[in-house]
Amino acid sequence: MNMISKVIRGAAHHWPARALLFAGPVFLALACFALPAAQARQSSSDMSGARVIDGDTIELAGEKLRLEGIDAPELAQTCALPSGRSYPCGKEAARALTRLLAAGPVTCIGETRDDYGRLLATCHAAGVNVNAEMVLSGHAFAFRRYSQSYIAQETEARRHKAGLFAGAAEAPWDFRARKWAAADKDAPPGDCRIKGNISKSGRIYHMPWSPAYSRTRIDARQGERWFCTEAEALSAGWRAAR
Repeated sequence: MNMISKVIRGAAHHWPARALLFAGPVFLALACFALPAAQARQSSSDMSGARVIDGDTIELAGEKLRLEGIDAPELAQTCALPSGRSYPCGKEAARALTRLLAAGPVTCIGETRDDYGRLLATCHAAGVNVNAEMVLSGHAFAFRRYSQSYIAQETEARRHKAGLFAGAAEAPWDFRARKWAAADKDAPPGDCRIKGNISKSGRIYHMPWSPAYSRTRIDARQGERWFCTEAEALSAGWRAAR
C-alpha cells in the first residue's frame, strides 16, 4: 500500500509498469500510464471525469480502460426477457457500470494493454470489485477466451438467472462476429469493414456492431475511408463512435 499512497500523492519517483486510477464518487484521476518498466513515467491529471463508453470500457483523460476478464453486450445489442420481449441489454450494461462507478471511491489497477492500446484494468468502487459485480449481476459474461477470473461469478449469475441470464442472450463475441460477417456489401474486398466517417464531430470510425454503422456511408472524395482493423483506424487519427 505504500506504493499506492505515494502515487496518489503524486510522488516524483518512477514505479514499475503499472497504472493506477483513483477517484471520488463522481470522478476518476489518472495517476500513471502502463508502460514498460524502462519507460515508466507519471502524469498528473486535471481530475477530469471518467466516461463510460459501454458495459466494459471507460474513457478517462483521453485514455481508455477495458475491464479485464469480462465482456459486456455491445451498445447496439439486445437480449430477450423470459417473456420473449427484447430489451437493450447493451445500454443497460452501460447504465449498470455507471451506477457502480458512481458509488466511489474508485481505484483501477492494470499492468498490460490490449491490441487497441486500452489498459486492461480491475476496478473497485466503494470496496466492490466492479469487474466481478458486472458479471455477478448479469450485465456481462466472463471473457473465458482471455481470462479465467470471473467464471465462478458467471456460474452464480446463471444459477440465479440474474440480468441477461434470465432470458436469452447472445454472447458479445458471437454478436460481433455475426455483425462483422454481415457488414455492408459495398465494403471493399478483404477484411476492411470498419467505416471511417468524417463529420462535424471529427474523424470517427464505426465498427460493424456500432449503433450508427448501417446508416453511415463512406465517401472517399471527402477523405472518408475503410479500415481493416480498429488499431489501424486509431493510428490514422480516427476515434471510436460514442
